[in-house]
Amino acid sequence: MEWQPDEQGLQQVLQLLKDSQSPDTATQRAVQEKLEQLNQFPDFNNYLIFVLTSLNTNYITFLQLMFLFPTPIGLILKNNVKAHYQNFPSNVADFIKRECLNNIGDPSPLIRATIGILITTIASKGELQTWPELLPQLCNLLNSEDYNTCEGSFGALQKICEDSSELLDSDALNRPLNIMIPKFLQFFKHCSPKIRSHAIACVNQFIIGRAQALMDNIDTFIESLFALAGDEDSEVRKNVCRALVMLLEVRIDRLIPHMHSIIQYMLQRTQDPDENVALEACEFWLTLAEQPICKEALSGHLVQLIPILVNGMKYSEIDIILLKGDVEEDETIPDSEQDIKPRFHKSRTVTLQHEGGEGEEGEDIDEDEDDDDDTLSDWNLRKCSAAALDVLANVFREELLPHLLPLLKGLLFHPDWVIKESGILVLGAIAEGCMQGMVPYLPELIPHLIQCLCDKKALVRSIACWTLSRYAHWVVSQPPDAHLKPLMTELLKRILDGNKRVQEAACSAFATLEEEACTELVPYLSFILDTLVFAFGKYQHKNLLILYDAIGTLADSVGHHLNQPEYIQKLMPPLIAKWNELKDEDKDLFPLLECLSSVATALQSGFLPYCEPVYQRCVTLVQKTLAQAMMYSQQPDQYEAPDKDFMIVALDLLSGLAEGLGGHVDTLVARSNIMTLLFQCMQDTMPEVRQSSFALLGDLTKACFPHVKPCIAEFMPILGTNLNPEFISVCNNATWAIGEICMQMGVEMQPYIAMVLNQLVEIINRPNTPKTLLENTAITIGRLGYVCPQEVAPMLPQFIRPWCTSLRNIRDNEEKDSAFRGICMMIGVNPGGVVQDFIFFCDAVASWVNPKDDLRDMFYKILHGFKEQVGEENWQQFSEQFPPLLKERLAACYGV
Repeated sequence: MEWQPDEQGLQQVLQLLKDSQSPDTATQRAVQEKLEQLNQFPDFNNYLIFVLTSLNTNYITFLQLMFLFPTPIGLILKNNVKAHYQNFPSNVADFIKRECLNNIGDPSPLIRATIGILITTIASKGELQTWPELLPQLCNLLNSEDYNTCEGSFGALQKICEDSSELLDSDALNRPLNIMIPKFLQFFKHCSPKIRSHAIACVNQFIIGRAQALMDNIDTFIESLFALAGDEDSEVRKNVCRALVMLLEVRIDRLIPHMHSIIQYMLQRTQDPDENVALEACEFWLTLAEQPICKEALSGHLVQLIPILVNGMKYSEIDIILLKGDVEEDETIPDSEQDIKPRFHKSRTVTLQHEGGEGEEGEDIDEDEDDDDDTLSDWNLRKCSAAALDVLANVFREELLPHLLPLLKGLLFHPDWVIKESGILVLGAIAEGCMQGMVPYLPELIPHLIQCLCDKKALVRSIACWTLSRYAHWVVSQPPDAHLKPLMTELLKRILDGNKRVQEAACSAFATLEEEACTELVPYLSFILDTLVFAFGKYQHKNLLILYDAIGTLADSVGHHLNQPEYIQKLMPPLIAKWNELKDEDKDLFPLLECLSSVATALQSGFLPYCEPVYQRCVTLVQKTLAQAMMYSQQPDQYEAPDKDFMIVALDLLSGLAEGLGGHVDTLVARSNIMTLLFQCMQDTMPEVRQSSFALLGDLTKACFPHVKPCIAEFMPILGTNLNPEFISVCNNATWAIGEICMQMGVEMQPYIAMVLNQLVEIINRPNTPKTLLENTAITIGRLGYVCPQEVAPMLPQFIRPWCTSLRNIRDNEEKDSAFRGICMMIGVNPGGVVQDFIFFCDAVASWVNPKDDLRDMFYKILHGFKEQVGEENWQQFSEQFPPLLKERLAACYGV
């Protein structure tokens, strides 16, 4: 018997659907309760599909009313299928599936689309395998003379291809693509643009995964795309562009013969009147820039391409409306909470100082950090054009400039602010790639950009901040009065701008300038702090978070120079006021704690008056989070999982306190249960928690070892198990902490050597290990050898070569000193262990600029001992292999 609805049940369902449109919250709550009740009846879903597909015309006015709203029937059905499909009785499931296929060609586009979504949702519940007739039937319906049936089936197929592309290309379904792809390709020539668009979109789902059925038909596909190049429908053009961009990544070999025509086509499409088409086409240049053939393929086209990209970098009229480009002053308007992006704390990683500057890991600049645009849809033609220009500048370097400079002059001095603004963005986008070629023009350009910081349009002021930050490195390399001082003075004024977007851009730019200028800023500290502190009272919520970052970066950049009573007096009261204002569960604590961590490290003893409440609160945050995690693990249905970022940030600030205050934290540690908490944190399931725990353990070891020592027997096995390079940062910090513990323990380290040594030797010999981890591993192996040479020396031959190569670029410092003493002592115990790789040892010794006298003596004895051991003649032969510079250094410093 075919299922039929009961009249009373039908009325009930219709009333529910009507109520679901009510704006009243009480009614909405009642609807939810009623839904839960009705879901107990399996055939409730039959009623829903019946209302959707079969209601006769008496109800049509009601249905029209329904479809003025987001279709609730479809939504309820979809959610039910998602949540409960596996519990539907088979007759209900069959009824829904049959009704969907029977009504896929409904005259209403909205009902067709809803049924398409339902079919896909059922298919994604693993039903493609158990609904074998679905794909053949949908493919068959494509041949229907009726447009609605063909379009509805294609709509459903497109959704299935999007959701299940991998499954469709697998043996599990007997490879239906072998039939589907040739079928889709036939429809590229269909008379309806909607159908053509569906057909390309379906095939496009299989490009990136290189589906075999598509690879077998690749030439037909590419020819069919070319045939559609001039299509009058913008959706079709968009899908053609998208296909070509993906093919560039996956099958460039097939595009190369046609590359000239494709580039000509993409040049046209990047100027398409439909911005969505232009955006898809613009992605082509971004993708091409990553291909080895880019330079060769594009060289002849730059003269056309560069003006098109530059033109795409202007704000559109709609952008300006969305960005409130005509609103100059908005600083008194509070931020709406959804404007504030979630912040993620980056856990502390311990790194070493290198020759020629700070830690080596350079921050990658986002393609276009033009953060002014963040209220727009995240990706638009302006951003894509800027990103494309940025990557092309990195490919072509100075060769780009002849095509750009003539344009730039006209843009930068243009009376229309929109065009002038785009010129400033262009200048910022090419900064990284064309820096060398731009240097001759910067003495003129930088003052012009600094003038633009005072422009009457807020969007010009904000982009000038960003572009100037991209040239900060050059500014700092010049005499300070030339550009640094005027730039800093104007940027500080912009930090106090009346426009929030300008405040944000100025704060971010200033943070970049701080990183570049470091101690060059010391003479201006008073002036800088006055501005930053004044901004505290002025900023709304979102920019406050960026201000914390600027203050933290300032502390990192000037270090102990901040430790002056007048500076502390300016800076600390507003920070502590904010600290007291925020509740323990407020996520604004993250950036504030990060900022305080930098400030505590910089101020050192200057932070003492503030440390106790800060310390106590961090311990409380750790304790609360651990307690919440414990309750959640025992009763997950009763309690929520905690946000462990609170604990991570607190551990990192405790590290900052220990590093800044040194021995002064002794009393604070003594009066708290931090060691017990640390024992738990070190065993947390979340890697970032362990990473921060080991950083804190190392800092406490340096600051107040007597409190750490009683726990060593429990801590060492945990450290040993975390020497797992799968988690690079955890492993790095654990390695560093072991090295610090070892220096405090001395010979008492002996029982623990076996727990860690083999893992460390394995890590130092691992290919592709990040430099920071190699360096910390080498230091720790050296330190273990320093305190227990007898235990470590037998393994010398297994690590001496990578040990020497990883430490040759490290600056002279305490860590390097202790590690090299260790290696010298191990060579004393096992001189044979170093013979095979002695040239590497010589090179590592020569990397010292000025070792302490007793360390220099140790080097001297080993080098001369080796020379005497092998004899003059052999030594001559051996030293012939040395590069000239190494030869000179050893002769000058050690007389060998």
